[in-house]
Amino acid sequence: MIVVGAGLAGLAAAAEAAEAGRTVLLLDQEGEQSLGGQAWWSFGGLFFVDSPEQRRLRIRDSVELAWQDWTGTAGFDRPEDELPRQWARAYVEFAATEKRSWLRQMGHRVVPVVGWAERGGYLADGPGNSVPRFHVTWGTGPGVVEPFARRVRAAAGAGKLKFCFRHRVDALTVTNGVVDGVAGTILEPTDTPRGEPSSRQGAGSFELRAQAVIVASGGIGGNHDLVRKAWPERLGSPPAHMLSGVPEHVDGRMIGITEQAGGQVINRDRMWHYVEGITNWDPIWPLHGIRILPGPSSLWLDATGRRLPSPLYPGFDTLGTLEYLRQTGYDHSWFILTRKIIAREFALSGSEQNPDLTGRDRRAMLTSRLGGRVPGPVQAFVDHGEDFVTARSLRGLVDGMNKITGGEPHLDAAAVKAEVAARDADATNAFGKDGQLTAIRGARKYLGDRLTRVARPHRLLDPAAGPLIAVRLHVLTRKTLGGLHTDLSARVLGSGGEPVPGLYAAGEAAGFGGGGMHGYRSLEGTFLGGCLFSGRIAGRAAAAATAG
Repeated sequence: MIVVGAGLAGLAAAAEAAEAGRTVLLLDQEGEQSLGGQAWWSFGGLFFVDSPEQRRLRIRDSVELAWQDWTGTAGFDRPEDELPRQWARAYVEFAATEKRSWLRQMGHRVVPVVGWAERGGYLADGPGNSVPRFHVTWGTGPGVVEPFARRVRAAAGAGKLKFCFRHRVDALTVTNGVVDGVAGTILEPTDTPRGEPSSRQGAGSFELRAQAVIVASGGIGGNHDLVRKAWPERLGSPPAHMLSGVPEHVDGRMIGITEQAGGQVINRDRMWHYVEGITNWDPIWPLHGIRILPGPSSLWLDATGRRLPSPLYPGFDTLGTLEYLRQTGYDHSWFILTRKIIAREFALSGSEQNPDLTGRDRRAMLTSRLGGRVPGPVQAFVDHGEDFVTARSLRGLVDGMNKITGGEPHLDAAAVKAEVAARDADATNAFGKDGQLTAIRGARKYLGDRLTRVARPHRLLDPAAGPLIAVRLHVLTRKTLGGLHTDLSARVLGSGGEPVPGLYAAGEAAGFGGGGMHGYRSLEGTFLGGCLFSGRIAGRAAAAATAG
């Protein structure tokens, strides 16, 4: 059996197939140092339903509530959404049952405080999580990858798996309508560190045969040309300037190659890009951006200085905010906040941005998350990041904001002050009508938010909370929500809906299952889990189909 892609979905598929007795070739165009792919760089968030961690924090969750949230968020509305919808239902049930115990028996652990991502803010059956479900892995992304890397290395040691790094697949081979192998280029060896662009110089060619091929090659987030080509009209025009939340090698090549072999891609126009991207002051790959995982308190202004409408608050509706901002005609927006807010509410996505969690250092975690100071990696962005402005006065802050944009568009200090003053008038009012402040007070009723994620409401112009900070935000490419159309056994389907013999797909290349189990939107924590779930199914199904 051949697995194309040594990211998380590929590792899960290869481990399952090898442990089922198949001999597996695991191919990747990058070097061994990149084992684990995008997942290694992640924050390690996983979606669980009715977990012990939730119950300890008095969070009442259920399959029924999670499914209501999922369907209200996904917005399935196409005939081709039938299989993605079935994948989604199966995944929600998996997240409520076997997922946690399956990972735990491999040594996986999560931090005790459950995060509340994508809060929605609409009606009860609309988009967003009704309760906190975002479980951060103890060890972040590397902690998710570790058990599966260990399993495939054990399989290699037992002679059941062979790594084929620097093998770039250029074609799937087809004989009598059956996918029976891959052909491509052997790239020259590289010692390029993980995430950095590696050489594409060929050093040879290869052709390999197998009873089944599993495509687990990831999405298109590192290829901005493909992102713009797939950008849907409903989101307005694609940004002229975007940051990349994934390395350059996440290029979407294998999706097109699989199409050429007869596989069908559906929901190509569905994608998941963040609107809280900041330019990495210490980049690893081209256009390297980091996503802010914000608490709800920052004042969000568009590029012209107008406050975003309700409920487009930080952390509430990623896709709705992206759609709104694309209508402004500019590629950036702004957070205005205080030092008190940034110390409590700013987390940065990425394993390398969270050394306390990645290094499993409990003392550092308590100091960083509960000590009242700005976490070190966040402070580094405040000190060195090109998107950050700090000032003691609002006028000085606006002057700094205009300076880093070159005044395009020019922010009027009086107009920004009016937005801040209107918000501040409700900040210390026990009643008030500002929807964002009502949401902040509601969030603080949850113990996890009150302890670690949401600052006490205060005036932005309160000198004791300062200095003031402004952050310029960019669109950050991240996930492909559509992908190769697969049935519930992860078999790739052709244009007529029939399985392509010998061909399977998993992970982001398959829209995390079915060709798009998230629909239009994600509840968060579902991408890594979707890779694991679809990879597990693909590995087991392909192993069963090739038994004997």
